[in-house]
Amino acid sequence: MNAEASGSAFRAMLRLKWLILRTSMEERLAYRGDFVFSTLIRFLPVVTQVFLWKAIFSNDEEKLIRGFRFGEMIAYYLLVMLARAFSSMPGLANGIATSIADGSVRKYLIQPVDMLDHLFWHRVAHKLVYYAVATGPFALVFWLCRGYFPGWPDVPILCCFIASLLMSFGIGFLIEAWLGLIAFWFVEVSSLIFIYMMLSYFLSGHMIPLEYLSEWLPFVEYLPFRYLAYTPAAIFLGRIPQSALATEISMQFCWIVGLFILNRVTFSRGVRRYSSYGG
Repeated sequence: MNAEASGSAFRAMLRLKWLILRTSMEERLAYRGDFVFSTLIRFLPVVTQVFLWKAIFSNDEEKLIRGFRFGEMIAYYLLVMLARAFSSMPGLANGIATSIADGSVRKYLIQPVDMLDHLFWHRVAHKLVYYAVATGPFALVFWLCRGYFPGWPDVPILCCFIASLLMSFGIGFLIEAWLGLIAFWFVEVSSLIFIYMMLSYFLSGHMIPLEYLSEWLPFVEYLPFRYLAYTPAAIFLGRIPQSALATEISMQFCWIVGLFILNRVTFSRGVRRYSSYGG
């Protein structure tokens, strides 16, 4: 009987997650034209970056700067763009903070729906819809720039690259969710979110590779930001030795576990002191 009850509870949980995922996908597709346009417009900076780095390398494609040639830099930037498409969570922290401030967060407190779990599957739905639209443009851009890539990596490296991409989604989600949960203590967290976005842009390797920063900021190697963009790209390009891949992936997973615990503790303590205001 206990096994049957456990099985029923598990099936009910799966049905709930599928309902959240399906509903979120339908919401994302409600304004298809706007979503497709905003997705495609994000590829325009690629052209700017190519010309920018061409100027930095003084049109010398064999010039070496911090271990990068021009082609390797373009390949790195394209892979970082791919990784950021996984790890970026636009509006997540602000959405959580707003729901706390206006009292709408109480719907998660009076219903049998876990807020973090609901938001996680909502973001999964967003990424599924995003890549359904963006796969074509990504494939076209990578094909046009195929000459800048050294070729496909070996299967173990490719598997680590995919694992790192998927975990970058988890780290991006957990960091932004935690920033939003801080609103239980500080109702206005927009300044904190802005600081995070600025730091993330530099310390994740999104703006420039971390090799350019590590000499002045050696601690950057120990922060979770590097897993948002730099690590997946570095794995694919072979800039992380194959002997160190297991350690790199394990550290990324440890950050997910640590951030997950931090989110759960913050949410639990925040709910205890929460007072609902608003309509």
